[in-house]
Amino acid sequence: METEPASTGSTSGSSRRVSYFYDAEVGNYHYGQGHPMKPHRVRMTHNLVVNYGLYKKMDVFRPRLLSPTAMTRFHSDDYINFLKVITPDNMTDYTRQLQRFNVGEDCPVFDGLFEFCQLYTSGSIGGAARLNEDSADIVINWSGGLHHAKKAEASGFCYINDCVLAILELLKKHERVLYIDIDIHHGDGVEEAFYSTNRVMTVSFHKFGEYFPGTGDVLDIGYADGKNYAINFPLNDGMDDEAYESVFKPVLSKVMEHFAPGAIVLQCGADSLSGDRLGCFNLSVKGHADCVAFMRSYNIPMLVLGGGGYTLRNVPRCWTYETAVVVGEPVKDDLPFNDYYDYFGPDYSLHLPVSNMENLNSKEYLNRTKTQLIDILREVEPVPGTQIQTGQVESQLNPRGFGMEVDEPSKDEGGNAKSDNPDERSDDRMDGRKEHSAELLS
Repeated sequence: METEPASTGSTSGSSRRVSYFYDAEVGNYHYGQGHPMKPHRVRMTHNLVVNYGLYKKMDVFRPRLLSPTAMTRFHSDDYINFLKVITPDNMTDYTRQLQRFNVGEDCPVFDGLFEFCQLYTSGSIGGAARLNEDSADIVINWSGGLHHAKKAEASGFCYINDCVLAILELLKKHERVLYIDIDIHHGDGVEEAFYSTNRVMTVSFHKFGEYFPGTGDVLDIGYADGKNYAINFPLNDGMDDEAYESVFKPVLSKVMEHFAPGAIVLQCGADSLSGDRLGCFNLSVKGHADCVAFMRSYNIPMLVLGGGGYTLRNVPRCWTYETAVVVGEPVKDDLPFNDYYDYFGPDYSLHLPVSNMENLNSKEYLNRTKTQLIDILREVEPVPGTQIQTGQVESQLNPRGFGMEVDEPSKDEGGNAKSDNPDERSDDRMDGRKEHSAELLS
């Protein structure tokens, strides 16, 4: 049976130039025994993307690693230096810093921690650079979306806030950037970074009330020049597809009308899916992907990132289907054979049934909150232009670009998307590294 990508609008079926960032090393990092965050889910996602043949519709890149200095465009020097030197073997020498930077429990020290941060952050910034160069319409980095990290503090399994750094890169070219967060947790790190600027609007739909991180009240709307540019939709347990669509589309339609962004960053945390280990929503894979399809239909440069998602067999399903939605390619519900096929039993299908949990979000509450947010959006000035404030030395200036280089596609101006043989890759890479031997399995 063929499953069509979610369709929301007349343009959603039209083709897009899609770039896809992935480094095979990302799946090798391990937060520790029993920790819910498992980078292995990104490798599983990639393996499904490859075995569905979706990579043939995209330009596939391995990101060039970002320098530590580039990370200090948002994060403090002390914090970055600490992440560079800390290892499981020398933790006892850094007791004060571990406490100061909130590293050690939810955000543990593990082997290769800083390299892991470089990998996922480089994909997001490299993707933003490709959008700025007009080399792609949409860029995907499923290893990114770690939205809780603060300027000088790890938080919620996140160390470097790649979302903020990618937005800073996009601001080099675009007057206004829209950040949308459909993770079940509030996107607090991104909201905080841009709370007092009107060049970035943050929109977050999240569980609220005795739930991490505890922020994101509907009354938190921004400060100073950023007033009315932080939009928060707090939700209760059991949010289902119908209810989510009833608030997401009207709110984002008003956001697009009033804010008119030049670029979009969409954080697709999969912990809002039904059955997530840490989540309490009841979204299906298709309901989650409908958000991606809706924003794709606006045909505005878009960076699509991962985020949360802690049921290992469900996250790859979601992000693979959303990859299909982005490229506009129908995919079968029956999963193709892949390296992790046994994870997906007993049904071995892309889509999963949702649970029968009660939706604690009444229509009255959703409509009242939706009206409240739309009233806030009416206060947004038509063409905002205040310079961003990130607390860094150069925060009074328009952000400079990172000068981020990414590996060029293997064919002139087309990469493998326009190659006669999509499996063929050139070896004349600037950084001398070949792709992982298993990356382009057929």
